[in-house]
Amino acid sequence: MKSLINTDWMRHLKIFLAGTALSLSVMGAGTNQTWAASNQQTIKQTIQTLQQSDQRWIQINLSKQRLTAWEGGKPVYSVVISSGKKSTPTRVGTFKIQSKYKTTRMRGEDYDVPNVPYAMFYQGNYGIHGAYWHKSFGTPVSHGCVNVAPNHAKWLFKWASLGTPVVIHK
Repeated sequence: MKSLINTDWMRHLKIFLAGTALSLSVMGAGTNQTWAASNQQTIKQTIQTLQQSDQRWIQINLSKQRLTAWEGGKPVYSVVISSGKKSTPTRVGTFKIQSKYKTTRMRGEDYDVPNVPYAMFYQGNYGIHGAYWHKSFGTPVSHGCVNVAPNHAKWLFKWASLGTPVVIHK
């Protein structure tokens, strides 16, 4: 008999309350293919809506390794990026710039980089920022962030404000 549990949709959440761990498993019905198609449709609709507005927004095409800054339906700036490598992919979806830092320190399990320039975070520790430590733009090499050359990061930092939509797709 085929299992009704799709391990790709199983999520495990631990909540710590007053020193006691509560473990909760959540399962969603459906398949990854259904979710991916739904997410692609949402992204497509968001792009169409933004292009019909006069709003500033950022589009990141992971397949082309390209970031485009838009004002409504008019592209105003486009640069080559380095997104997340296969083991640490850049998340696909629609986001908004939540915080901006002229310089920041970025740390992870296997990296600690000081003075990261012009960082704009759109989801937790995921952001668009300057990368002075490599010149591999056009190739996915990051830990999930969107790397651009520092001079391009500076332009984007000045152009975008908190709340600017960021649309990331393949």
